[in-house]
Amino acid sequence: MDVSRILIGEVIGTMLLVLLGDGVVAAVLLTRSKAQNSGWIVIATGWAMGLFVGVYTVASVSGAHLNPAVTLGLAVAGNVDWAAVPFYIIGQFIGAFIGAILVYLTYLPHWAITEDKALKLAVFSTGPAVRNTVANLIAEIIGTFVLVFGVFLIKGAFMSAGEATSPTITPISLGALGAIPVAFLIWAIGLSLGGPTGYAINPARDLGPRIIHFLLPIPGKGDSDWGYAWIPVVGPIIGGILGALVWILLGRF
Repeated sequence: MDVSRILIGEVIGTMLLVLLGDGVVAAVLLTRSKAQNSGWIVIATGWAMGLFVGVYTVASVSGAHLNPAVTLGLAVAGNVDWAAVPFYIIGQFIGAFIGAILVYLTYLPHWAITEDKALKLAVFSTGPAVRNTVANLIAEIIGTFVLVFGVFLIKGAFMSAGEATSPTITPISLGALGAIPVAFLIWAIGLSLGGPTGYAINPARDLGPRIIHFLLPIPGKGDSDWGYAWIPVVGPIIGGILGALVWILLGRF
């Protein structure tokens, strides 16, 4: 286990994911941005492209998990050593912190002229369209299940027939080419399943920037909605583990 490669890869990859993902949200939502009001399709596409860039950049370094829910799902399925899990997650949160700070700096003049506090928070973290704890949790579970289960299926499609005898022993390193189908997967999740909660599907992507929102001196920012903050953490973890368990179950048939 090369801890330095895990940390460096996950920091860089998650930083790029959050910088480009939160960056597109800022572009669409903040006042007098040139992309203001360009809509959900732009946000979903920006997140997909951000994921592509992050995965493509560090796939050969750390495997490019970029998401604690993915890391935990892979560990449950036996694809990642449990001893490595904390290093993946630490790298992911550090990367998310850095990415969020860079978004803040990129759009520095726009915070003061954006009056809506909710829009400022939405740049950094997700929130529900209709606040319903059970429904919001279910939406995050389903979205993350599709992500993690989809990653396993994509890896299976990349395998040659002789590489493994069952899904449970499949290594998860997709390589740089795997960034393309995974980006399409994220794009599809955003367009089809992102409406209820903004599809966090990633605890680091949501909680990391939410902490930065809390800490930064953003003019007129309001609170960081800590009452909701546990849902985009717990929901993705449950969904990621379920995705792995279903993958394991399929491997027994």
